[in-house]
Amino acid sequence: MKYEIFHLHDFELQSGEILPDAQLAYRTYGELDSEAGNTVLLPSFYTGDHVRNEGYFGAGRAIDPARHFVVSVNLFGNGLSSSPSNTPAPFDAARFPRITFYDNVRAQYRLLTERLGIEQLALVTGWSMAGCQSFQWGAQYPDFVRAILPFCGSAKTSEHNFVFLEGVKAALQADAVYAGGDYREPPVRGLKAFGRVYAGWAYSQTFYREKIYRQLGFASAEDLLRDWERDHLDWDANDLLAMLWTWQRGDISDNPLYRQDFEAALKAIRARTIVIACDNDLYFQPADNALEIPLIPRAELRVYESPWGHCVASPGNDPAFQRYLDEAISELLD
Repeated sequence: MKYEIFHLHDFELQSGEILPDAQLAYRTYGELDSEAGNTVLLPSFYTGDHVRNEGYFGAGRAIDPARHFVVSVNLFGNGLSSSPSNTPAPFDAARFPRITFYDNVRAQYRLLTERLGIEQLALVTGWSMAGCQSFQWGAQYPDFVRAILPFCGSAKTSEHNFVFLEGVKAALQADAVYAGGDYREPPVRGLKAFGRVYAGWAYSQTFYREKIYRQLGFASAEDLLRDWERDHLDWDANDLLAMLWTWQRGDISDNPLYRQDFEAALKAIRARTIVIACDNDLYFQPADNALEIPLIPRAELRVYESPWGHCVASPGNDPAFQRYLDEAISELLD
């Protein structure tokens, strides 16, 4: 896997803790234009990385490295940027500091300005937790971002979303091998349980009723569940929980800039904004976005109808969604 590391050195977090030798893993595609105005930032999503972000751009797509300078950056906790699994003591494993979206975006800003010489972003976009970071960028650096396009994400994690995540977290931590995060071997039962619970929320009721999982090559729902089990066995449990903590505390106003004034944070977003929601997304409901959009000065909500639910936006699942997304991105970039 090809990527570069930006060293943040001793990075002070929103909590006041210092993360020694903090590292941000990223990869770039394409080249800056003469005015350095063609940069598109793609943060990573939950259980994602810069490689999976490659499904959102390419030759002939709305985001095309032939025309854009694409910066794909990895979330703290995903095993590539600083994470419980790769950070030395005393911040290893369960002792890894709590990191917010505010921390992630501040680190990304330093990468762009100090390492890459970027003075403005043409677009920040991404799926799920990357969508949350897109909102965060708009509020945290309103003069730095020309456009944002969060899809299947929100400016503030809803209480229902928080509770759903408590369920998958509890399933993982119930494995005795987990040992409060100081496991000597992977908590396999907990990771499998995490995947099984997660799969029930990732798609819609219609997806299962109409057996749409067959389009993914699974003969039954049980086959799909076993695949979700296997997929999560590849992840470090503490990494999963570190990112989950970040997701649960998502709130563009919970920082020194806005001091939990959510309305003020939304109104501060100056970027041209298109938000795409899926009508059957069980994580990030369009109703939540509908409460946010009227407060963002130049914002529009578009609801895509699909039984795929939250996973409609996972690269490769729904070609029609890809076209829908590309059309919206083109509007913002053109």
